[in-house]
Amino acid sequence: MLLFCCTILSFTYKHSGIHKCQIYSIDTGYYIIIDKSDFELKVYDSEGWYATYPIVFGSNDQSDKMCQGDRKTPNGTYTVIVKKIHSKWGSELLLNYPNEEDVLKFKNRLSTGKIPRNSKIGDGIAIHGTRPQEEWTIDNNYNWTDGCISLKYTEMKDLYSYISVGTKVTIQP
Repeated sequence: MLLFCCTILSFTYKHSGIHKCQIYSIDTGYYIIIDKSDFELKVYDSEGWYATYPIVFGSNDQSDKMCQGDRKTPNGTYTVIVKKIHSKWGSELLLNYPNEEDVLKFKNRLSTGKIPRNSKIGDGIAIHGTRPQEEWTIDNNYNWTDGCISLKYTEMKDLYSYISVGTKVTIQP
């Protein structure tokens, strides 16, 4: 049985909607470590390493996501909040980006001038597959997303089959 509660509270910050999601998660039995420098998504269970999948991102710049539109993948710890099937790339695991830590980093970057004043934080960061005919992007480390993490279409179907809502995901440089 899955125990999940997500309360979405929308408010406006610098003309952008930021969603805060509270998650009451359970131990799903798995956790995910995404290593951007190695282009790998590793799954662990209670016994240790379980599986490794090659991945790509949005930008070739592997630094932390600064704002919407930069195509960078955020660094941090997230939770899978939704499992769904996307019309283009099939299986998708939506993460709770932006979380409170991301909002604080974003506000700091705005206040210190590290990003333009009209920047928005963005949202919609997910782990998803390629389009079925574009698995070659993974083999060639071709970063094509808008900041999401992408696996081969067939491998994403496998990951989706056993990862559940509430699974913790750590994205590291």
